[in-house]
Amino acid sequence: MQEHSFELLLNGVPYFVKAEPFSFNEETRFKVSFNNSDDHIFTWDSRLGRLAPINDDAGTIPDDLEMAIAGKLQAGKY
Repeated sequence: MQEHSFELLLNGVPYFVKAEPFSFNEETRFKVSFNNSDDHIFTWDSRLGRLAPINDDAGTIPDDLEMAIAGKLQAGKY
């Protein structure tokens, strides 16, 4: 699977996002970084009904950025 990159502008803050899909237990997950951050793993969260980060430092991602990344990945618009 191929790495994709896209730009987001949220509340005047630019983000350069890299996302690489990969398979894990027959499920597509995404290795995501933004603005040269550490990698975050996004996977489907049935409780939220959307993709969400699952790694230990996922709480460091701004909420609006998390939602925008999840929306792009789910829509395949990367």
